[in-house]
Amino acid sequence: MAFRPLLRHQAVPITALAAAITLYPKNTAYAETQDAPHARKPIYDDVSFTPDPTPTANPDPATYPKPTSSPTPTDRLATQMKRTRLFLHGHVENLEHSTDSLLTGALRLESSFADTVASLAPPRGTLERRNLLPGSIYVLVAAMAGSIITRNRNILLRATVPGAIGVGVAYAVLPITMQNVGNLIWSYEERYPVIRDNHLRIKSSVQHFYETGKAHSQMGLAMAEEKVHGVRESVEDWVKQGK
Repeated sequence: MAFRPLLRHQAVPITALAAAITLYPKNTAYAETQDAPHARKPIYDDVSFTPDPTPTANPDPATYPKPTSSPTPTDRLATQMKRTRLFLHGHVENLEHSTDSLLTGALRLESSFADTVASLAPPRGTLERRNLLPGSIYVLVAAMAGSIITRNRNILLRATVPGAIGVGVAYAVLPITMQNVGNLIWSYEERYPVIRDNHLRIKSSVQHFYETGKAHSQMGLAMAEEKVHGVRESVEDWVKQGK
């Protein structure tokens, strides 16, 4: 009983402290940061926790990693078909290029042949151009006449005389055309040195023979004229003496 007033006396401060704690607003303890001394930071930071997303119930099969395995028969068939298609395409393309080259060469040859034949004709407006067809007929008739003349002769004359007569008549009837033909033949002979040299040698021999024959004929003609003139003078002298 003696301590009861003492306990009552101490209970008053305890009760007042408990009431003050109850009525004082609840504050959070802060600590100063080293970077900013005046900035206040909570002592107990809340740790942010982000949960993993929930996996989908039906994921996309395309996202699954493909296992490494040997090619299927379908893949091998597709690869073989690709190789076959490329092989056929290459050969078809080569065949197309070869055909184009062949047709181009044929067209070029046709154009060259047409230009060559056109270059053999005499110029326009000349008499030979107008008489080209009759002159050609004369040449053919002359060659046929030569073959008729030599029909009972040996094979060498039957092979050479008709051509020689035809060429001679062609040079006489169609001189410009034959000159063009000779130039064309010469242009082809120039590609082969052996033929060209033989042609020049034969041409030189023929020209020498022609010039020699022409000189001998002129000499014989002069001698004949001289003899005729001498005979004429003798006759005139004889006539004068007879008178």
